[in-house]
Amino acid sequence: MDDLERIAAEIMAYYRALDECATLRRHFRHADEEGGLWYIEAVPDRGEWIVVKQAELTAAGQLHRYSWEHLEDENGGLTDQAVYPEQDPLEAIPVEEFQLVWTR
Repeated sequence: MDDLERIAAEIMAYYRALDECATLRRHFRHADEEGGLWYIEAVPDRGEWIVVKQAELTAAGQLHRYSWEHLEDENGGLTDQAVYPEQDPLEAIPVEEFQLVWTR
């Protein structure tokens, strides 16, 4: 296994562990400048909210989903930036709304 494969495996393992072990989850929505909607599931880790699932519903109706199981593709990828609900332009949403988009 070369260094890039090892790093990718470590990143995937980190997000998987967060997702599988989380006891607290928060869900958010964010509208972008192009008319798309972003749906986020975040869990706490070391004082920050880390995104473990992210879905982008584009203005054209395309859905792109990212998690530890699918970190990135040609359309984008799971953010590696923590979210700060008090500072970021995020709208808290119920888990049911997130799930409707995620399982679409």
